[in-house]
Amino acid sequence: MEPGGPNHKLDPKIRMESNGDEVVNALRAERSASIAVNQQSLLAEVPNLLDPQRPIAAPQKAPRRKDMGSLTAPPETISTSTFVVLRQDSDRLPEALRKPPPGAPKPFRQEHLVTAAVRLSDLSALRDDPDVIAVETAEPIQFSPPLAVAAVNAPPTPESRWPDGQPLDAGPQQILLGIIDVQGFDFGHPDFLTDDGQPRFLAIWDQGGNTRPGPAPFGYGAEIRREHIQAALAGSREAGLPATELEPQSQMIASSHATHVTSIAGGNLGVCPQALLAGVLVSLPAEDQDRRRSFYDSTRLAHAVEYLLSLGRAHGLPVSINISLGTNGHAHDASSATSRWIDYALATPGRSVCVAAGNAGQQAPANPGDWGFVLGRIHTSGQLVQDGEPHSLEWVVVGDGIADVSENELEIWYSPQDRLAVEVKAPDGDWIGPFLAGEYLENHLLDNGTVLSLYHEPYAPPNGHHYLACYLSPFFSPGNVVGVRAGTWRVRLTPLDIRDGSYHGWIERDDPRRLGRLGMQEAWAFPSFFTETVNVDQSSVSSLACGQHIVAVANLDAGAGKIHLTSSQGPTRDGRFKPEVAAPGTNIVAANGFAPGEPWVSMTGTSMASPMVAGLIGLMLSHDPSLTAAQIIGILRRTARPLPSDSFAWRDDSGFGQLDPVACVEEAKLVRLRQERQLP
Repeated sequence: MEPGGPNHKLDPKIRMESNGDEVVNALRAERSASIAVNQQSLLAEVPNLLDPQRPIAAPQKAPRRKDMGSLTAPPETISTSTFVVLRQDSDRLPEALRKPPPGAPKPFRQEHLVTAAVRLSDLSALRDDPDVIAVETAEPIQFSPPLAVAAVNAPPTPESRWPDGQPLDAGPQQILLGIIDVQGFDFGHPDFLTDDGQPRFLAIWDQGGNTRPGPAPFGYGAEIRREHIQAALAGSREAGLPATELEPQSQMIASSHATHVTSIAGGNLGVCPQALLAGVLVSLPAEDQDRRRSFYDSTRLAHAVEYLLSLGRAHGLPVSINISLGTNGHAHDASSATSRWIDYALATPGRSVCVAAGNAGQQAPANPGDWGFVLGRIHTSGQLVQDGEPHSLEWVVVGDGIADVSENELEIWYSPQDRLAVEVKAPDGDWIGPFLAGEYLENHLLDNGTVLSLYHEPYAPPNGHHYLACYLSPFFSPGNVVGVRAGTWRVRLTPLDIRDGSYHGWIERDDPRRLGRLGMQEAWAFPSFFTETVNVDQSSVSSLACGQHIVAVANLDAGAGKIHLTSSQGPTRDGRFKPEVAAPGTNIVAANGFAPGEPWVSMTGTSMASPMVAGLIGLMLSHDPSLTAAQIIGILRRTARPLPSDSFAWRDDSGFGQLDPVACVEEAKLVRLRQERQLP
């Protein structure tokens, strides 16, 4: 173990990356959203982690135990995606950010926060810059596929959008409805066309595209503007081809998530059919080479929000944004750079952002063979007492014919008032540690083939709290890949000096994904999870949804009159009420993208609930464009209706209750009347 040293400005994940060589990081880039290879020759030299044409054989025995140590010269061939926190009074861009890596976007600044791709070799200069307060890694974007997808024959009924089947009238103010999502926007679907066949989409920014120039000032991806969509629609009628074939996007997946979500919020049969539409397609590359070259992390969400708000400014429109994606890392207290970025953007009236609460609410199998609980056992918490027993957390990595070649990450956050010692135990090993605050173990290869990194960080710059970051990484080399040792890992927290005693921990979740063969095993990116005895069935709301002024939305199974068992729960780590409200998100019928002959599809998830609220907020802003994000949340809380047998008190799964669209719009009208006439 080593003391923290001078690297306190760099968060642990960035330090771990910077002390891995270029081969390890080139392989890591296939699974990491915030690492990219910026030299073509390295891509050619290092074989893919699991290339079916050139399989990498698993070694017959685990590599010899050794300490991989710290590198003195991080590679310049690898870059990492970051949020750089500057002094508030600084008016200059640090020298280390002025020459972005090849193919990376230019740094983008919002007040004292900067999104920037940084060569690992430039991190020391960035750390030593006197204007730099901290460098935070960008978080991976989590896309939760819908829980149930089924093509249907009939379009959505009015009753599926409105309690009495009567759509609400929009106010006099036109609004922009922005959707940040994945899998492509089927802009030629009839649900997004006017009666005379014109597009309702104002623009689509395809962040992974290359068919058009990217929007300024970001300079990457492809911006598909209204005139491009109009031309594609006209060409479609002449050529008899789908319009999206003539104006393609980097992702055009059948039954696309983005198309379905947009249809719910603002399609012709959606909640806010009068809105202008704009989409941002976040790049989630399918191919390993593309993943190694690109970033698909939370800096892209920050850029997407800025882009949609800039469209609103350019056209003089209030903006309601929906994000049915999420992040799960960090402290779940709105202190992450992504949350701070969006909260700052929402300080201007006429703006709102809704985020799906997440589908991590299930903690036990619902029936034999149900593995849905794996995605739900992501949170633990407890109370340590002075001179009390240590708490041992049980962290499961799946095996049984599966080699997990993803990086498993656990973060534990606790009060700066307290002092703890932390130890880690592999399924087949001895306790490693203890680690006191300020100590770490970096890129340490265990006998079982797992690479262990553990950082015990005091006074984290974002919130001043202590936290533990523990990483279980596969062993990577050009000839060998060893998955993370399967079994139950243990993390032991021993109280030393306790004044508060509370702690919370989260596992950064992977969505299960089969990758290919690794010797005699199946290689997977597979989520690790807490055991049932350690998991605490609360505070599983996406960390992105924990923002101060973001609306977090739960999934209501309206037919059953209860919250869907997979819907994530609050509160935040600092005790705030998330989610705010529940909206129908179970078996929701909306547009079926890129599926000729099957125009409608049913899906389930908080991804379907959140756009219901975003569309409704669009209607509220059409009546009162001066509403602030805070006022909108207040109206949602005031007008929500309790579920059967519930009271008006906030609940961890349903928030303040079920969305009441009529009452929300009427309350927004009343706020406007009070402003105009000074009503009591």
